[in-house]
Amino acid sequence: MRTQFDFSPYRRSTVGFDRLFDLLETGMRSESGDGYPPFDLEKTGDNGYRITLAVPGFGRDEIEVTAQQNQLVVSASKREAETDDQRYLYRGIATRPFERRFQLADFVQVRGAAFENGLLRIELEREIPETMKPRKIAIGQAEAPRQIEGRAESQQQAA
Repeated sequence: MRTQFDFSPYRRSTVGFDRLFDLLETGMRSESGDGYPPFDLEKTGDNGYRITLAVPGFGRDEIEVTAQQNQLVVSASKREAETDDQRYLYRGIATRPFERRFQLADFVQVRGAAFENGLLRIELEREIPETMKPRKIAIGQAEAPRQIEGRAESQQQAA
């Protein structure tokens, strides 16, 4: 079991590392969660990813997917109609409200989400801007050194 670590002294003595400390604190909080709902993370191509969450008992209209900055938030809450709880002898399908957060890398965009048979699939794609992609630089022929015109004139006058 992990204990909370206080990053306050480090925050006071460093500049520009706020995002790093936020990520560390968020990671510590998310590890202490109960792991509900379970999920799979797949790589579907060179730049494609898929997150699949098992959300049985929830309908499409009860789930909300939000992408903001570098974070994906999936939350759900059950909108149950008035039911008689005495009908159930045992309830093993969890339908409690949840919020699951995923930290996305830079340039990862959410392309879409689909819900089928109790599974929520979220398609992600990494799009690196053209200016950030590596490019080859052509190496040209070196030119012969040239004399500076002012020097050539002064040398001719001296001669």
